[in-house]
Amino acid sequence: MRLQNGGNAYIHRTYVALNSDPLKTRLDLIYRQANDHITLVKAYAAYARKLKLDISRQLRMFDDLAKNFSDITLKPMYKSSLFETNGNLDEDVLRQFEKEVKDRVKLARLLMVESKENYDNQLKIQKLKDTIFAVSELLGKAKKNGAFASSIAAKSVPKSLHCLAMRLVEERISHPEKYKDFLPKPEFEDPDVYHYAIFSDNVIVVSVVVRSVVKNAEEPWKHVFHVVTDRMNLAAMKVWFRMRPVEGGAHVEVKALEDFKFMNSAYVPVLRQIESAKKRFYLEQKMGNATKDGTNMKFRDLEHMSMLNHLRFYLPEMYPKLHKILFLDADVVVQKDLTGLWKIDLSGKVNGAVETCFGSFHRFSQYLNFSNPLIRDMFNPKACSWAYGMNIFDLDAWRLEQCTKMYHSWQNLNVDHTLWKSGTLPPGLMTFYSLTKSLDKSWHVLGLGFNPSISMDVINNAAVIHYNGNMKPWLDIAMNQYKNL
Repeated sequence: MRLQNGGNAYIHRTYVALNSDPLKTRLDLIYRQANDHITLVKAYAAYARKLKLDISRQLRMFDDLAKNFSDITLKPMYKSSLFETNGNLDEDVLRQFEKEVKDRVKLARLLMVESKENYDNQLKIQKLKDTIFAVSELLGKAKKNGAFASSIAAKSVPKSLHCLAMRLVEERISHPEKYKDFLPKPEFEDPDVYHYAIFSDNVIVVSVVVRSVVKNAEEPWKHVFHVVTDRMNLAAMKVWFRMRPVEGGAHVEVKALEDFKFMNSAYVPVLRQIESAKKRFYLEQKMGNATKDGTNMKFRDLEHMSMLNHLRFYLPEMYPKLHKILFLDADVVVQKDLTGLWKIDLSGKVNGAVETCFGSFHRFSQYLNFSNPLIRDMFNPKACSWAYGMNIFDLDAWRLEQCTKMYHSWQNLNVDHTLWKSGTLPPGLMTFYSLTKSLDKSWHVLGLGFNPSISMDVINNAAVIHYNGNMKPWLDIAMNQYKNL
């Protein structure tokens, strides 16, 4: 870009008169400075147009500034005294011209500094990276808070069920003669009938599981349900099934965890870990050293270490006279007769379960810490995982393979949570590694507690549907399309 009106003639005169008038040199420097800034201003304006940036105000300012630079030389005073004269320059006029040029240069630089980050690619990339990092941190915190809020919601109790256990206990206290304990039925130990294990402290969900099995059973009188709960809910669970006997002659045995005398901290590693964790937790609370996040995490760890969750690893000792037993989670609903599971040949395996892997998902690598040499040497990271919730266990094969002893050894090695973080599935995968037979997926359909996209054809064809996840059907946060099931 060049200043207009006599610019070429001015340059010619400059070289002729440089040695005759020192003000000419000064004017030449001012002229070049103005010319350079016109070029920069027009370059910024052109680049902004190319990017189609929504900065019309800045575009107008750039265009106006370039025009102002060019218009300086058109002023009659400057034109006649500086650019068209053959004599000596007027110093006062030159000083005034210099002041106007410098004012415009200053304005141009301010505008370019303000706009630089819009046009500088490296600056834009860095700013974008910073924004992504900040948003990722916020997203991580939001997910963490959301997961914790969801876990709280999952443990809530609807108003219709509020204090149900207390009301049932009140019924027992009011009418003790109606709820006397009977001697154990011989069916409870009969290996020739169909036995189920259900461990929960929720009266309603246990009732749903039991009744859905019986409703679909061809010979309900041959079905025995072993319900185990904690001491606090034992009376309520007994009263419920006494007030509402199961149809079809099915049998229900209700026991407390404490009724199994071998379940003590001297024998059970998880009980020792629970006692130790509680001591550390309450000590930290007392000393005031527990952070909010740390407190929440410890609560969740204690929950996953609940003995009702880990009781599934002691089935042969709990029911020593049985050969097979079907383990059911308390958040399942049975839709078909399940006796076919007892007829499946497990081929010497201990556990019959539905596999959950697809592609790279739900492989052992997602549950176990393969950076630990013990895990790396013992297991295949690509091995397919399977689901708890509906498992047919061959208790004779279990005893032969000493699976409970294997489970104890892994639990003892995981005191510091270096092999897996929490839950019962990881130690189950390890304990029954190479001892699990894959069942047809129609036996057990999972995900009704978190996945809204399960096909209704798949659900209707399933023998057992499982509301694993936080959105249980008895909660307000349940998915409506699955509630009626």
